[in-house]
Amino acid sequence: MAAEDAPLVVLFFLFYFTWSVPVHSSRSTPPPLPIPPLPSAAQLRWQLGEMALFLHFGPNTFTDSEWGSGRADPSVFAPAALDARQWARAAAAAGFSRVVLTAKHHDGFCLWPSAYTDYSVRSTPWRGGRGDVVAELASAARVFGIGFGIYLSPWDRHDPSYGKTADYNEYYLGQMRELLTGYGDIQEVWLDGAKGEGEKDMDYLFRCWFALIHQLQPNAVIFSDAGPDSRWIGDENGVANSTCWSLFNQSSVTIGHTDDQYSQGGDPHGHDWVPPECDVSIRPGWFWHSSEHPKSAMALLDIYYKSVGRNCLLILNVPPNSSGLISDEDLQVLHDFTAIRSTIFSINLAQNATVTASNVRGGMSNTHFGPYNVLQQGIYGYWAPEEGETDWTILLDLGQSVAFNVLQVQEPIQMGQRVIKFHVDILRNGRWTTVVCGTTIGYKRLLQFPMVETRFLWFIIDDSRADPLISYIGIYLDPFTVINDLPSTVVHSSFNDTQAIKLSTYKHSGNASIATI
Repeated sequence: MAAEDAPLVVLFFLFYFTWSVPVHSSRSTPPPLPIPPLPSAAQLRWQLGEMALFLHFGPNTFTDSEWGSGRADPSVFAPAALDARQWARAAAAAGFSRVVLTAKHHDGFCLWPSAYTDYSVRSTPWRGGRGDVVAELASAARVFGIGFGIYLSPWDRHDPSYGKTADYNEYYLGQMRELLTGYGDIQEVWLDGAKGEGEKDMDYLFRCWFALIHQLQPNAVIFSDAGPDSRWIGDENGVANSTCWSLFNQSSVTIGHTDDQYSQGGDPHGHDWVPPECDVSIRPGWFWHSSEHPKSAMALLDIYYKSVGRNCLLILNVPPNSSGLISDEDLQVLHDFTAIRSTIFSINLAQNATVTASNVRGGMSNTHFGPYNVLQQGIYGYWAPEEGETDWTILLDLGQSVAFNVLQVQEPIQMGQRVIKFHVDILRNGRWTTVVCGTTIGYKRLLQFPMVETRFLWFIIDDSRADPLISYIGIYLDPFTVINDLPSTVVHSSFNDTQAIKLSTYKHSGNASIATI
């Protein structure tokens, strides 16, 4: 078939999609049934936030340490210029939805004046012993319109009650209660499962902890390596598996004893909704060290593709320095990272496309579930296919030839995570050519591939747990990342099962006669 005949193929598809399915009555069609497990309201808010800024700060900042011994003199904590407003301002400006502060790290030192220990800011020269870092950051977060979360380390290398189950759990819950009742709305509680080799045995009463947290802060998401509300992705590189389910079986894991491979991929047969969180530091260490320097903005972009772009929340650690400020070089990287994301994702190159689908729930005239919903930002509008159909495709006519190298797809996760496998074709030289294949989608999937140029894009769902629902399709041009045809020559990226290999041309078996008109 000659290239100039290609529009005839598309016209056939448009005609076929529009008229091959009977139009139903004008009676309203209800939404499809959600497919459990489903996220809670708090989990939805958490996932929609996409990114959080982690702040590791404490005596380690001043002693050039990562895991403090719990024996450092409190007087070492003396930030001369601490400005929590600068931290919150930087987070908000860079598009982070919340900040999470290490209120107590493994050394047991408290950044608030806890009533249960003297090993806190009360015993330091900072603010004359009357300071409260937690209060200052909670206030600053409210000023800049972002959420606030706290990290309270279960492992405590200072308090003598550690190792005594009843005594330490009482101590820990006393401090948790202080944090959750004294500082307003808490959006996330971060529980780190780390504990050094040879440390005292300790039984944490996690179920009691979780119950108290949800009782005092019902809108808070609890993170640990095994949930209950969000889970660790299994590495500290900010990189998720290319196949990544929010579905999980909490009964299959225990905190501190998780299977990294299981955590990284989730479980398509899981009974619980426990979405993954990717933690990574902008610097080599989690605390600030004068000898270390931040990652580049391009490195952060790559992490973004492999975390947020793989159905995860990214929590990026940006540690304040010994003056109590985020360093200028870190601020510059955050600024550049924000500018790069804005350049790539500010305009959906498909926003004015003509969109048709193989079928629509309630009939082709049903705009409530029609394919044009996929061009609207957000997850609450979506395309839904007719029940009982297995042909799940969306065709986009861009109106003119457009160059792009990034695809964004989203599912309405409030209805459950569904898609198992999909691929994308473009019409090139009169033939449909596959440019990228993917597995899970979830809240957001970003796929990179070598630059292509086309007027027509065909999104095909190959497998799904139930009738698939698609809330958003976007195509973008990333001028910063260079991806060649061969995976071995990818720059700033790697793909696994979603990699764009050398473009393979084929005819769809069900429409072979159409492809050769």
